[in-house]
Amino acid sequence: MSIALVSSPFLDEQTARIRARSLSWESYQRAGQISPTELAQLKAIDKQPLAKVNQILLGEGPQYALLYVSLLKKLSRTEPTQGILVMISDALTDHDERAVLFVRTSEQDPELPYGPFITALDSEDEFVRLKSGQLLTALLTLPSSSTPPPSHIIAPLLHKLTINISSSSPHAQDISLQCIATLLALRSSRTLAWESRESVKALVKLLRGPPSPGPQTAYLAGYCLWLLSFDEQVAKGINKEFDVVPVLVGIAQGAGKEKVIRVIIATFRNLATTAPGANLPSMLVAKLLPFCKNLATRKWTDEEILDDVVYLRDLLQQNFESLSTYDEYTTELASGHLSWSPVHESESFWKENAARLDEKEYAQLKRLVELLKTSQSNTVLAVAAHDLGQYVKYNDRGKKVVTDLGAKARVMELMTHTDSDVRYRALLSVQRLVSTPWVS
Repeated sequence: MSIALVSSPFLDEQTARIRARSLSWESYQRAGQISPTELAQLKAIDKQPLAKVNQILLGEGPQYALLYVSLLKKLSRTEPTQGILVMISDALTDHDERAVLFVRTSEQDPELPYGPFITALDSEDEFVRLKSGQLLTALLTLPSSSTPPPSHIIAPLLHKLTINISSSSPHAQDISLQCIATLLALRSSRTLAWESRESVKALVKLLRGPPSPGPQTAYLAGYCLWLLSFDEQVAKGINKEFDVVPVLVGIAQGAGKEKVIRVIIATFRNLATTAPGANLPSMLVAKLLPFCKNLATRKWTDEEILDDVVYLRDLLQQNFESLSTYDEYTTELASGHLSWSPVHESESFWKENAARLDEKEYAQLKRLVELLKTSQSNTVLAVAAHDLGQYVKYNDRGKKVVTDLGAKARVMELMTHTDSDVRYRALLSVQRLVSTPWVS
């Protein structure tokens, strides 16, 4: 990547300040920390105009690449580390082709070029941490490289960047989100991110709030999820594990910036196309269809948004029209977002369909019980307790299965829940669990 792809006024301002500062490299040579040869190389470029430095690098690029990362490895104090990072940044700015010179330093030392940057990510100095992340990301995403970047370097970098996006520092959050987005353009990085789940969890948490993310943060986090959604395993599992669909719908509905809506709709298209069974139910329950219908009537500066919106609208409409009432119910169950939709309180629905929860070895009943045991939502718990009562009311033979699945014990626990509606629904459900069979 070009180093300019991760941009930050904070880094630019600090870089200019550090570049203008004088460092006594001779003192480091006298202390035995740098060699006379290294000192001579540093003095040749110290305080020289950028044009002069570029002229020197044109002829001695490999030597200076090795000098910079070698010094980064052995100089631990903050000021020289800052200076070296600025030199590396200046060497790479507008000269992406020089990145390969740094990568080739591994031929001289296997810890180079990446090891010193990984170490610098733990610095107490914010500039050193963030500048190292920016530069390391640039080196790892070198376009001309024929081999994927080493996973033992990407993994700790992703870890450090993930910590930063949860930071109270706006600089750390912004720069780290940009770096993660750049890394996730690589298939190998997407695989690592999904295997650890750490970055995915942090991105969803950032979007979920509180506080609600600003437009730029929402865009960058959404962009990261869009890149992840190109991975088939991510598309199949991200909503099941992180309940991301309703989060993204909420962000898009409240977004004032077109780019935020664009990246979220593009993410939905990837999820719906790659893993429809895993995502369409939640999209329907989250009311993405009416939202897409609304978006389709708007004027957009980017025509690709309308293409994605129309595609999603038509796909969701097709799936919605094919749903029976029972399909609607199972779709809601699959999404995990039970609400007081008409189907739950319809006596005719339960008379006709209660026994169908027994099909496929009680698959739908088990899902209902799972929500009853695991959900943190008072509404979901209240609806699930109600549905369990309706199930046994019209399917008396299911009482033993409910008990065997641990649902009877769970619903009795909910009779002492802090929420009054959950307590009430649990009480009704328990009454039906111990009542005589229903007779038509």
